[in-house]
Amino acid sequence: MDTSVILPVEAEGFIQSLQAISLKEVGSKRWFRQHEYIEKLNMQAILNASAVHDEFVKDLLVSYGKVPVLVHEMILIEVWKRSVFPILCQLSDFRPKNTFQLYMVIHHEATVINLLETIMFHKDCCEAADDSVVDLVDYCHRKLTLLASKATREGPTGRDRGSPSHPKELQMQSAELEFEISLKAVSVLRYITDHVERSFSISVVNRLLCTHNVPCVLVQLVDRCPWMRYTEGEVEKYINGKWQTIPAEDHLKMTKLDGQVWICLYNLLLKGDYQRKYDFNSFNKNQLLKLRGFLTEVLIDQLPVLLDLQRFLAHLAVTDPAPPKAGLTLEQLPQIRNHIMRQNSGKWKGIAKYQAKETFNLSENDLKSQAQSLAQTYNLDVMESLLPEKPKCGFCGNEALKRCSRCQVERYCSRECQVKHWSKHKKACQMLAEATEVKTSLHTDGNQSDQ
Repeated sequence: MDTSVILPVEAEGFIQSLQAISLKEVGSKRWFRQHEYIEKLNMQAILNASAVHDEFVKDLLVSYGKVPVLVHEMILIEVWKRSVFPILCQLSDFRPKNTFQLYMVIHHEATVINLLETIMFHKDCCEAADDSVVDLVDYCHRKLTLLASKATREGPTGRDRGSPSHPKELQMQSAELEFEISLKAVSVLRYITDHVERSFSISVVNRLLCTHNVPCVLVQLVDRCPWMRYTEGEVEKYINGKWQTIPAEDHLKMTKLDGQVWICLYNLLLKGDYQRKYDFNSFNKNQLLKLRGFLTEVLIDQLPVLLDLQRFLAHLAVTDPAPPKAGLTLEQLPQIRNHIMRQNSGKWKGIAKYQAKETFNLSENDLKSQAQSLAQTYNLDVMESLLPEKPKCGFCGNEALKRCSRCQVERYCSRECQVKHWSKHKKACQMLAEATEVKTSLHTDGNQSDQ
């Protein structure tokens, strides 16, 4: 079976056309076309990686030097969500016909970091990031700091807020989406630390260790473990995009996220260049020694490389390492975010008003065209036929043959599981159903007008 959403020649065309877009253009027709390209590239990259196929999306992004464009896209939406979107929501005369277009802009950041998470595993892709890796390190640090704080602690809650018929409701969903984005940032940062010693300048290492003190941020993540929670006496862990109840015998089983944090710590503390440049002062030392309580035999059995980290921490406990040698370091500063902020400083309100009037106030024909295009991008039946694994139940994780009759997205193995999962699925179901209803109504209206 041919496992492809797009062909290599299509991917090449999409990737060649990728360009850095201005903040004012966010949500425009040009931006939306690029969004669709990136969505399809993301789907194909995931399929290639999961099926161990030729990863032509990654290869083409590297060949055409477009990895920095992806970093720019991600940071652009981050800035838009922080500086423009709140103003847009406060405009008294802003009443869009449908909020799905706004949701796609909000979701774009998650799509881009998902694509980066898939491709940054490879050394050549990290090298292709070039100077933008500094911006990427800063971006990941911002997300990890959020993750370690209460801002994203609970993640998606599943509580019912009703259909997001108003932009302010989208603001709440945007805040919840930050949780998932932040988890992706953990993986991206881990891949950077895998390759940075050999592939990047000393200023990147300095930014990881000195400017942001990433090891201490990671200690906070290990301590707080925001991807695990207790609900009604049961342990839940955030795995594959959703909270899953963990049976008692698996409570100590390491998740992918646990592994990413520990490997990142291993890289930053034990690799030569990292270790020589990190300042093991009293504060940093005390923070790092907290890790000893988590390095149990069960954990080390699952990730044996952590035995070296355990030995290092035991040595650190009884020694005072010499401070790093002082020297002249020409620090490389982040360019992408600084440029976006300088270029648009003082223009946030003007951009919000322009987008309220022009960008997110589409005519019926434009909305119809956009909905039809999105329907082709998110063809669920095609995607499911390409996935190497059968669809799984949204509640219990078993193979599922039944689909939610309203949203047509979530899968269930039985009516019982669907009922139990409804309180958590209801919000997303209403969002997806709304988008489907808009697409259907526009298609019907269009057919009637043609007759």
